[in-house]
Amino acid sequence: MMRSILNKTLAAIALTAITVTASLAQAQQERVAAGANANMSTPDGLVKFVVEDVMNTIKSDKAIQSGDLRKINSLVDQKILPYSDFQKTTRMSMGRNWLKATPAQQALITQEFKTLLIRIYGGALAQVKDQKIQYKPFRASADDTDVIVRTVVIGKGEPIQLDYRLEKTGNAWRVYDINILGAWLVESYRNQFNDQVSKGGIDGLIQFLQQRNNSLANAK
Repeated sequence: MMRSILNKTLAAIALTAITVTASLAQAQQERVAAGANANMSTPDGLVKFVVEDVMNTIKSDKAIQSGDLRKINSLVDQKILPYSDFQKTTRMSMGRNWLKATPAQQALITQEFKTLLIRIYGGALAQVKDQKIQYKPFRASADDTDVIVRTVVIGKGEPIQLDYRLEKTGNAWRVYDINILGAWLVESYRNQFNDQVSKGGIDGLIQFLQQRNNSLANAK
């Protein structure tokens, strides 16, 4: 059950990045239009810009569509992580156990967790085709610093709820959690992380993440 939720969560992230039918010239035009139309100073504008930019990149890159981990890694580093607070995602997934880890362990867990999500993400890319994103009306007060941007993924099957939780730090908004069909990414991993720490401590969690990554790498 847990693995199913996690795979669906990462598949949903991939769903925000796929439309396969446009040509390279069309993708470039749409990328320019997305940048011009999106107000990146607002949380909903930021989400729309990132989603459209990633989608247009995927359209023009067959290697990413086929699950090339190197290209996916580059895509995430260049077009997703700059607008994400992945350390907060990891910290919240660990909950109270975050403070039990040394700075070196925290850095290692963050990196291994990122690698794990990217590996699952790569597998999910091959499973999606021509879905589209519908953006729900955004509602928040001007002084809110923690908000949710709601979207729906439209494809051949049932629509999929996909929401983004963002926090404002200084003048910038950053995504730190994603909700797919009512299951938040952080919540889905917190129980699993707590279970691993209770069994083997912080080093046990690190070993678990490393083993998962090695298993996924060897399955390629």
